[in-house]
Amino acid sequence: MKKLIIILVFLTIPFLGFGQEKGPGNWLVYIGSKQLNSKWNLHHEVQYRNYNAIGNLEQLLLRTGLGYAIGAKSNLLLGYGYINSENYTGNEDEKFTVEEHRIFQQFITKHSIGKLSLQHRYRFEQRFVEDDFKMRFRYFLGINIPFNKTSPYYFSAYNEIFLNTKSAVFDRDRLYGGIGYKINDNMRIEIGYMNQFFETTSRDQFNIMTFVTF
Repeated sequence: MKKLIIILVFLTIPFLGFGQEKGPGNWLVYIGSKQLNSKWNLHHEVQYRNYNAIGNLEQLLLRTGLGYAIGAKSNLLLGYGYINSENYTGNEDEKFTVEEHRIFQQFITKHSIGKLSLQHRYRFEQRFVEDDFKMRFRYFLGINIPFNKTSPYYFSAYNEIFLNTKSAVFDRDRLYGGIGYKINDNMRIEIGYMNQFFETTSRDQFNIMTFVTF
């Protein structure tokens, strides 16, 4: 019970002390995993992020990586990401393109508390943003709660904090809650709401996500 209380507190902290920006965006997310053998797996994902419901591109993210299983509940992965961002120039309607190449290392471990399934993800990123080089640490805590023992529906929530290695250290925090549906053992979909909290502002997002295991 103490562990559950700590988790719930961690998930609700980002609601405090942040403002909100106008207009919800939309993220269309595909995340896939190919099991190569009993130890090695190939990760791949595509994220199409819009400023509005659809059609106004904010960011295209392509990510892949090679993972290695450590026991039954943990995975170590080395990955690469390509990010194309379309940023607005202040208050103007014009946008400019920023390209980023990213190398990252991550460790994922999973465990259960009663009917709760928990996932911890630790990720360290080396970011090549145009002519600039940055590094960032991310910690992700996610939970899945089935509606009941036989239902394919489940509740999903996560909180992820981003910390830079240089000032300002706090980069952002993402808080998400949604409903998932397990189609079969290899595929599930989720629809949910996410808010990204920055130092002085925040932004609403509606997420539609598909998870596939081959």
